[in-house]
Amino acid sequence: MIATALAIASCGGSKEPEAQTPADHLLAELTSLVEQGKIMFGHQDTYLYGHSWKIEADASTYDRTDIKDVAGAYPALSGMDLGGIELDSPLNIDKNDFNHMRASAVAHHERGGVVTFSWHPRNPLTGGDTWDTSSTEVVASILPGGEKHEMFMGWLSKAADFLESIKTAEGDKIPVIFRPWHEHTRNFFWWGKDLCTKDQYVALWRMTYDYMTKERGLDHLVWSYSPDAGGLFVPEDFGERYPGDDIIDMVGIDFYQFTPADEFIAKMKSSLDMTKAFAQEHGKLMAVTETGCEGVKNAKWWTEVLYPAIKDYPVSYVLTWRNACDENMQHHFYAPFPGHESAEDFKAFAALDQIMFL
Repeated sequence: MIATALAIASCGGSKEPEAQTPADHLLAELTSLVEQGKIMFGHQDTYLYGHSWKIEADASTYDRTDIKDVAGAYPALSGMDLGGIELDSPLNIDKNDFNHMRASAVAHHERGGVVTFSWHPRNPLTGGDTWDTSSTEVVASILPGGEKHEMFMGWLSKAADFLESIKTAEGDKIPVIFRPWHEHTRNFFWWGKDLCTKDQYVALWRMTYDYMTKERGLDHLVWSYSPDAGGLFVPEDFGERYPGDDIIDMVGIDFYQFTPADEFIAKMKSSLDMTKAFAQEHGKLMAVTETGCEGVKNAKWWTEVLYPAIKDYPVSYVLTWRNACDENMQHHFYAPFPGHESAEDFKAFAALDQIMFL
């Protein structure tokens, strides 16, 4: 692993790390952008659907996105999720075709963008969904010696197969920021803070990393650790379950706005203070790995809420969540679309020199 943040100006020094693997190459590029003061803007599922449209089944190009429809440029970062891959489903948890996900990742990379994947796997012990928190034995059951260990290793194999398949037409592996086991400082998922011990959580991370990297040889994955900021109260909370410098490349926070703007900005800044201190201490890049305000209810949210909250930090990227197209989820969107009241402000946000689009 490269101690990437040692090359970040805010952390001291300016030597760019030597790019040896696809992951190393991406880390060097991200470090360079941070040194330039750039923050990549990202959007979840951006090419697969928008607020009022969904990609056609026979689509061969990936050039539509609500982001481009509004700002005239593509997001620099494209986010997607592997949930469902563990069940051999052709569709992920948001009903996206995995073939389209793979192809859009390649198209985005060739456009000059960066790709990130999270993973919301089903509960391997109960058979429930990823939000089934009815048992505190799930993580224990999939660690070595656990009753579901063999089954879960099969799940890891399927996830690895998909990640390994993200290649250019020439067969070159495309670097991917991989962000499993996220938001663990809360209890949203079966790997949450009160659902497994610290040692079990760290063991889950290391088992995942060892299989993907050492057994499968996936050298194109950049590994990202991302607590939920709502579970951060003192600096020690950030790294309380940190898996280790040898397997983590980036650290970030997931934080959505559920409170008035001034409270959101204050909490985002205090959480980024913790993230920055941890990133500097451990030599890692930092990011806002998920954020947004459902429905973007403030017409000036981009320039008067989000930007003031992040602009003073060496953030490599900020990822907003998806724009659902389901008829019963018309309120569930985190980026503007043509005609939305925040569209003009989003254009102003996209025009800021610090914020990077393609």
